[in-house]
Parts: sequence; structure tokens; C-alpha cells
Amino acid sequence: QVQLVESGGGLVQAGGSLRLSCTASGHTFRMGWFRQAPGKEREFVTSIVWSVDRTFYADSVKGRFTISGDIATNTVRLQMNRLKPEDTAVYYCAAAVTAGSSWSWGQGTQVTVSS
Repeated sequence: QVQLVESGGGLVQAGGSLRLSCTASGHTFRMGWFRQAPGKEREFVTSIVWSVDRTFYADSVKGRFTISGDIATNTVRLQMNRLKPEDTAVYYCAAAVTAGSSWSWGQGTQVTVSS
């Protein structure tokens, strides 16, 4: 388990951009972002596996969102471009310390996209 501290988020108009950041308290195997909209289940957005520098994206954000980070500082960022109202949600940073570990969660940060 690691502790996660998120920053970023806020209110933006449709078509705009936002960036989220998250720092873990220790070494991680992979980090990522999930989101939860009101009345919906938490869903996967994107993740990165440090050892192979491989990234994964939900179809709904491919081409618009980019995950990046620095394993040396245990920091991951989410650049969100061409935002849509349906991207509105609480975004959670997540991290796993090994390949078989469950996710640890950040406190969540609100992203609101107005139409």
C-alpha cells in the first residue's frame, strides 16, 4: 500500500484542457487514473506500467488523454485535452506496488466540463 496525493482538476468549458498530477509515497509497479460520474460505477481511464513503459487507455479517452510520469519521483500526470461534458467525474489516482497487488486510491479530484 502507498499513499497518494492528487492535484489539479477544476471547471473547464467543453473543448478545453486540464492536467491532473499524483505522487505516491513509495515505489509502485503501475499507476493510473479511474473516474466516477454521479450515479455510475467507477471506471478505468488509463494506466502505465513502469517496467515496460507501457500505457493503456479506455476507448472513450483515446486520442484525447495522455498519461505520463516519472518513476524516480513516483509521479504520474494525466493531460486531458478536448474535454467533453461526459468527462465530468471525480477522478481517482490509483497505484499498485506489485503486479499482483490491488489498487491503492487517492482522495479523488473533481473535474467538471461545462457545455
